[in-house]
Amino acid sequence: MSQTFQIPDAALAETPLAVLLSAASPSAFELTMHRGARTPLRFSEKASELEALLYGAGVFDLGYRTFLRAAGKDRIRWLNGMITQTVKGLTAGQVAYTLVLNPQGRIQGDADVYCYDDSMLLETDRSQSERLLAHLRRFIIMDDVKLDELDASRTALGIAGPLAVAILGKLGAAVPEPGTFRTAQVAGIEATLAPGYSPAVPRLEIHVAADQVLTLWNALTAAGATPCGAAALADLRVLEGVGQFGVDFSDKHLPQEANLHRALSFTKGCYIGQEIVERIRSRATVHRALRQFELAGSVPRLATGEKIELRADDAVVGELTSVADIHLPGFAMTLALGIARIEALETSGRQPLTFDGGTAAPLAEPPKITHS
Repeated sequence: MSQTFQIPDAALAETPLAVLLSAASPSAFELTMHRGARTPLRFSEKASELEALLYGAGVFDLGYRTFLRAAGKDRIRWLNGMITQTVKGLTAGQVAYTLVLNPQGRIQGDADVYCYDDSMLLETDRSQSERLLAHLRRFIIMDDVKLDELDASRTALGIAGPLAVAILGKLGAAVPEPGTFRTAQVAGIEATLAPGYSPAVPRLEIHVAADQVLTLWNALTAAGATPCGAAALADLRVLEGVGQFGVDFSDKHLPQEANLHRALSFTKGCYIGQEIVERIRSRATVHRALRQFELAGSVPRLATGEKIELRADDAVVGELTSVADIHLPGFAMTLALGIARIEALETSGRQPLTFDGGTAAPLAEPPKITHS
């Protein structure tokens, strides 16, 4: 089935996969607003989907992602001065994670930057694209640069888990080397394979024509990948300790406060916000930080954007921003992400941090997941 997709122009727009799945099976799943587009919330029990992502392979919708394209002869020099990641050092076929900052060093958004021979693409959430476009266009002065959002004729799926690479191999696709992307035939469908970030399990993105996404989805599930919705992905993100812009950190935070060191280059030269980033690096001074917590007590329920106060000795010292109550064979923990003051995170000899209904213990690193 062929279908033409346009850029969603309203908050309730559905991803291309959601459109096609809904047409094929209208009552098979629930949709939810996620990072700027409506996408499947879950296909089965959330715990079974999370189990597939951790111990098998799960396939999921990435149609809430979109691309901003920078073209023109000045694109490399200009973009190198706009983002925290180096651009001049990238060659065609490479991809890297980056932040966009304001002059005060505060995070305006995040993206993956893809290097092509004739353009640079910034892949970001649809919830961020309008904001980033407006911010970046302000700095196109005398530069030969054209910056636009691509249409929705292409979309993306994600696949994650210890068996993800094997499933792609079964469908005839070799995965790219870390930090690179490549074209490939996946089950006979032309696609672009790119790395996805996960400190816990192998993860890849598959970019494909929107009218082919359901065919690719069906091929991946037939090969053994479990359909997974946004709810399971949210729990995986908390388990990994990975913050999300607009949820766990925002435009009031600095990169080092959000523990986004992987997005920073300290050798590239000047860019907007660099002075603040470099000052923090040289002086090692931040007053708060994103941290993962283990919760005990009553499990709080957080809607997107909601926060719960963290206290130490009756003083507010931070907030919880994401919560995941995880119960899997051999693994049961209630985890959270949040930002708190540095001195409150140094818990040696102190009373535990508290929230309404329980306690929150800061973790030095995410819990280990043993792949069966």
